[in-house]
Amino acid sequence: MERTLKRYFPFFIIPTLAAFIIGFIAPFIMGLWLSFTKFTTVNDATFVGFKNYVNAVADPTLLHALGFTALFALVSLILINVISFALATLLTKKLKGTNIFRTIFFMPNLIGGIVLGYIWLLIFNGILAQFNTALNLNSRYGFWGLIILVCWQQIGYMMIIYIAGLQTIPADLNEAAAIDGANGRQKLFRITLPMMMPSITICTFLSVTNGFKLFDQNLALTNGEPGKATELLALNIYNTFYSRTGFEGVGQAKAVLFFILVVIIGLIQLRITRSKEVQA
Repeated sequence: MERTLKRYFPFFIIPTLAAFIIGFIAPFIMGLWLSFTKFTTVNDATFVGFKNYVNAVADPTLLHALGFTALFALVSLILINVISFALATLLTKKLKGTNIFRTIFFMPNLIGGIVLGYIWLLIFNGILAQFNTALNLNSRYGFWGLIILVCWQQIGYMMIIYIAGLQTIPADLNEAAAIDGANGRQKLFRITLPMMMPSITICTFLSVTNGFKLFDQNLALTNGEPGKATELLALNIYNTFYSRTGFEGVGQAKAVLFFILVVIIGLIQLRITRSKEVQA
């Protein structure tokens, strides 16, 4: 059997590797090259060195988008993981209808971001119309609108991961702790959370990267209004590339910087959470 697998291994790996190279590696390398050029199409690129990066860093809209995105990512990270962990804890208890509730909470994750954005825009504006205002007229409303939307979409997905983690904790650990007189809080911090660190690592990584990469929900819900006050980094890059003539190279430079930022933040987060995982 092992011989057969080794023999036919290339037939399985080559299509996937080719798709990865064509769909990711090649476009990434081309995008990296274009960030050092001035262009309108890929065929008329002219090398300009680091000029695009200088203009990108000097753009005040980028700095505002970075600060807004960092705040959004932090708040959504905390809310998504706290609520999803609480729901997972509740739905792993022996209650009636837990499977139905798991399905209901997970369903929003199946809806596309653009569709969710427009649905929640109608909901929010319908409520705010009673107060003679709208979501795109106040940056505070826009911020919390985005938070509510992304929490509603992602909590169910993270909840499933936490449920899987909770189900791997041996029941005898909690039973032994209860016999020793540990209360609920002590069992949570001394047993459950340490044993759950692999799941927490996954969920926090997904929450952080999703928070920084959020685009379609931002485009549909607020489109950066009012006055780019609710413009996240991904939308800022999009607007730079497509809405400002002659700034295609600057937009591409922002995209490269954005990629580096997300990679660095993701690696730092992984290092912090993995260092707290319990070694078997």
